[in-house]
Amino acid sequence: MTENPRDTVQELTFYELVGGEETFRRLVHRFYEGVAGDPLLRPMYPEEDLGPAEERFALFLIQYWGGPRTYGEQRGHPRLRMRHAPFQVDRAAHDAWLSHMRVALDELALAPEHERQLWDYLTYAAASMVNTEG
Repeated sequence: MTENPRDTVQELTFYELVGGEETFRRLVHRFYEGVAGDPLLRPMYPEEDLGPAEERFALFLIQYWGGPRTYGEQRGHPRLRMRHAPFQVDRAAHDAWLSHMRVALDELALAPEHERQLWDYLTYAAASMVNTEG
């Protein structure tokens, strides 16, 4: 918590508590390192360069967790299911996505309560993207 000039206590956002932009950029960068070599997930990214996808995902997570609203200013409402609808996301893709995210999250070495909160969100988000049997 911090105090502002009017002596009222303000809660820090999750974004601030875990280290801000740098933390989310490290998470997403490490995640995409895994995706780059994954034969199941890599074809879901039509761009030859994963950099733009990495940037979009980082900005989304930064905004979602209480950081700057750059993602919304650039891209509007996230509409995650709609944006992922063109891709066949089955249980195998879900599991591969979470596998790479688990590695990335573990490397951040967050406080246990922050790690749990972020992982709970990521597992929920991954499950909500599944759109086909398989």
